[in-house]
Amino acid sequence: MKKLTILINCDDQSGIIATVTNFIANNNGNIVYIDQHVDREQDIFFMRLEGEFETDKFDIDAFKNNFKINLAEHFKMKWRIYEANNKPKMALFVSKYDHCLYDILGRYNSGELDLEIPFIVSNHNTLKPIADSFNIPFYHIPVTKDTKAEAEDAQLKLCKTFDIDFIVLARYMQIVSSKIIDQYPNKVINIHNSFLPAFVGAKPYHSAYKRGVKIIGATSHYVTEELDAGPIIEQDVTRVSHTHAIEDLIAKGRDLEKIVLANAIKLHLKRKVMVFNNKTVIFS
Repeated sequence: MKKLTILINCDDQSGIIATVTNFIANNNGNIVYIDQHVDREQDIFFMRLEGEFETDKFDIDAFKNNFKINLAEHFKMKWRIYEANNKPKMALFVSKYDHCLYDILGRYNSGELDLEIPFIVSNHNTLKPIADSFNIPFYHIPVTKDTKAEAEDAQLKLCKTFDIDFIVLARYMQIVSSKIIDQYPNKVINIHNSFLPAFVGAKPYHSAYKRGVKIIGATSHYVTEELDAGPIIEQDVTRVSHTHAIEDLIAKGRDLEKIVLANAIKLHLKRKVMVFNNKTVIFS
């Protein structure tokens, strides 16, 4: 069976669901999942659909062309069609923190993440032994103020060489510029603690501890040029109290970061995230 995922957004109007489902049926397809949402404030329609098709009767190029002519142009849709058997290729960018890297590689090694990791890149050599233990190529590309542009050129060259589909910043402690963002729009995923921007700087947990916070959290989002302000994919929180030391907050925060980043990767992999005007629609 050929399995497809179709993502659609357009102005809300009558007949979209009926037209799409009839199109699938007329192409000998079986819908196994469908969900839709209407943003009433902006009057925008969103849909995610999964369909199965008999491979001996199915021509993906003809299907896409017919979809474009018969549906997309009529409803003025923005749309994407993804084939389920194509494993996305993910590049991992890291610095010195290892908790997110270990978590991702553990899930990848166990088969939980249905993707390929062609390489890991870092501005330090610190985490190379971890990459080596998982038999994943590791590239050390130092980054300084004077060499940032050159470093990003080298990173992009790696991404193009390995045909990377999306990038995950697994606690990569460098600002990614528009040079990379423009090449991978809504395809660079970052993780940070939810204190930002309330508690900025190198030690947000220390600042939060001094303020006596009662909730800490983590946020995973797509990277945009505005720092830590991209479309949010996943968030989670946990409660803390006066009995917790700074070390406790850091440990709890790292646990949250691992879980939130892993869930964001899964949502992206399963094509369950749609971005519109710096806001996301997350399908179940």
